[in-house]
Amino acid sequence: MPVKNRFAELQDEITAWRRDLHENPEILFETHRTSAMVAEKLKDFGCDEVVTGIGRTGVVGVIKGKQDSSGKVIGLRADMDALPIMEATGVDYASKTPGAMHACGHDGHTAMLLGAAKYLSETRNFDGTVVVIFQPAEEGGGGGKEMCDDGMMERWGIQEVYGMHNWPGLPVGSFAIRPGAFFAATDQFDIHFEGKGGHAAKPHETVDTTVMAAQAVTALQTIASRNADPIDQVVVSVTSFETSSNAFNVIPQKVHLKGTVRTMSKEMRALAETRIEEICSGIATTFGGSVVVDYHRGYPVMVNTEDQTEFAAEVAKTVAGQCDDAPLVMGGEDFAFMLEERPGAYILVGNGDTAMVHHPEYNFNDEAIPAGCSWWAEIVESRMPAA
Repeated sequence: MPVKNRFAELQDEITAWRRDLHENPEILFETHRTSAMVAEKLKDFGCDEVVTGIGRTGVVGVIKGKQDSSGKVIGLRADMDALPIMEATGVDYASKTPGAMHACGHDGHTAMLLGAAKYLSETRNFDGTVVVIFQPAEEGGGGGKEMCDDGMMERWGIQEVYGMHNWPGLPVGSFAIRPGAFFAATDQFDIHFEGKGGHAAKPHETVDTTVMAAQAVTALQTIASRNADPIDQVVVSVTSFETSSNAFNVIPQKVHLKGTVRTMSKEMRALAETRIEEICSGIATTFGGSVVVDYHRGYPVMVNTEDQTEFAAEVAKTVAGQCDDAPLVMGGEDFAFMLEERPGAYILVGNGDTAMVHHPEYNFNDEAIPAGCSWWAEIVESRMPAA
């Protein structure tokens, strides 16, 4: 039986898992119910080993093939955490947790990888070992890094690793991928200007921090327009401007700016960090004030390795008939940490004409389940074919 046909048979069961997860979202590392459910199902499937508590609340399952003459070990990763958003879908299985929802489809990713694990545990039609990785805290918590820091790659001898994300706007069950840099590095900054506050009617007696900060908001855009190579992507966004006074007649002593930087290369990331410090220091000096810049590095650039990307695309073509070229994505993805440790690839699977991820009306499309499960299963069976 073709792999996809088997997942069509399992679709209702996998959908039920997905909707249960959707009803019970958990944020960051607090995926206790989700992790327990995943571990229980992996044990029920007959996985050879199930380990919890990797990266705090991550779960790892090990499935051995009919043979192990190849010595190959492949990792498949799904994320489990939800977002702090109030759901507005109106579905009958909507979140039961106020202020939390699966607004990015991690419920679908977890359910699809569980489906693939069930199939692979049943058939074991491969030569080698597959490690299924269920990760907490993708949404800003760095759960992927924590799992790697816990020695996951070395402990199970993982040689390659593959991940997947649903993508609204792509036809349901279709695929898209790109080699090299794919998702951006995601950094944050806090900029604290300090001057001399005073009466707004006597600006000459003050050192005006609002003027300094306003100059900085504009000047920071020259990083993209005048410092960066036009073909190297960088986004610098100031997203918060907060003064130490809310009065109409007070020039504030302090201003606090917050923002984010998105880049697609290590070199541009370093340049952006350096220029933010230089620009703000120069402005503060010019206007007679002072500044402290706190630059916080987040997820690194997510880079698909060429050989594994080509292979992943070929597998997608066997499942869906074709695989499109994906665009660069300026959002972040902490699968980047796993790809820094091992070669691998990350692919997009179509979610159809739905609300975009991180929107209160977003919902994972259950019709994508057979394609997503099939891709993961075919990755294993094609990369580690049984004799």
